[in-house]
Amino acid sequence: MAGAGYVIICVFFGLAGGVVGRIKGSSFFLWFLISGLVPIIGLLAAVCYRRDDHELRRRCPGCGRVVKVHDALCTRCGTELEYPDVVIAPEASVRHRPA
Repeated sequence: MAGAGYVIICVFFGLAGGVVGRIKGSSFFLWFLISGLVPIIGLLAAVCYRRDDHELRRRCPGCGRVVKVHDALCTRCGTELEYPDVVIAPEASVRHRPA
């Protein structure tokens, strides 16, 4: 019965980490597992994780797909990507720009 309290704490930390991870554009299930298995450190990792919609982007020279700057390969055509001279604004700044 003493372990039930720990399991409840792990579930709530897992839920909190999953929600934070989902808000930042990542997988709820992944952050639920990380935060549930390592309660305090997992939640802190989810809070400190970068936001995907704040990453700079670039256009693939092979197929024209827009990918993140930190990607080394295009996921569509497999072209090896060098660091670009010109970057595209993050999704978050494009979304919040007035019309």
